[in-house]
Amino acid sequence: MTIQFEREIIRLKKSILFLGSMVEDSLDMAMVSISEYDCALAQKIIDYDKDIDLKEIEIEEDCLKILALHQPVAIDLRFVISVLKINNDLERIGDLATSIAERILKLTNTKKLTIPQIIFSMATSAKGMVKNSLDALVNMDSELAEDVIKSDNEVDRLHSSMYDYIYSKFTDDLDKTPEWMEVLAISRYLERIADHATNIAEDVIYLINGKIVRHPNLMSS
Repeated sequence: MTIQFEREIIRLKKSILFLGSMVEDSLDMAMVSISEYDCALAQKIIDYDKDIDLKEIEIEEDCLKILALHQPVAIDLRFVISVLKINNDLERIGDLATSIAERILKLTNTKKLTIPQIIFSMATSAKGMVKNSLDALVNMDSELAEDVIKSDNEVDRLHSSMYDYIYSKFTDDLDKTPEWMEVLAISRYLERIADHATNIAEDVIYLINGKIVRHPNLMSS
């Protein structure tokens, strides 16, 4: 490994972790905007997404330059490939935080609802999964990455329970059906955030072990 190549790899690692911190900030703001119906904060999330997109583009360009100029092999190649994939998942998480903010703005402009506790439980779990997947990357911790993957089941369970909750509201509070559909959309976005955190964890395992775990049913066949 040349000194220049080593410097670019270190820079790339710092860049992907910085993007991760930006996305975590966006998720933090989204959680507050949900609990407080904070329009200003929701708009800040939407505006901030442009910065996340720019960072995502910068990282992708850096990855492609490293692949073209240095032609890395073995774990260095796995690292660059993993960063490319993690970069995309982080950008999508930022998009989903923006989508949550847009739903909050719609709710604030119509009829405010009491957001069910399930949503906050999902938000806490999904954000924790994002944080842990990034910690697994920093520490090259495959066990933590595996814990993230397992955590996705709980978020899926909570999202499924939201359907029953929302359907009960259609009966009890029929005039607010459009607003409850917005809440259900927020639940869906949180479930997708957890999915992307799972993808990151799977990429960390690939980076560490060279093992693809995204489709375990195919691995066992």
